Amino acid sequence: MAYNKDTRIGEILEKTPEKAEILLEIGMHCLGCPASQMETLEEACEVHGIDVEEVLEKINA
Repeated sequence: MAYNKDTRIGEILEKTPEKAEILLEIGMHCLGCPASQMETLEEACEVHGIDVEEVLEKINA
């Protein structure tokens, strides 16, 4: 499955839980927070000051 910037964090973790490791490595340590589950990947990257395109490359690889 290919993810995009509008994919919700909860969807990524539900469909491919192994991607959590990538998100944690880049600094998204709030994956267990209920609010983060409804954030899009773009919103989460913005909050953490991370380039969403770089994250997409890693999780879609």
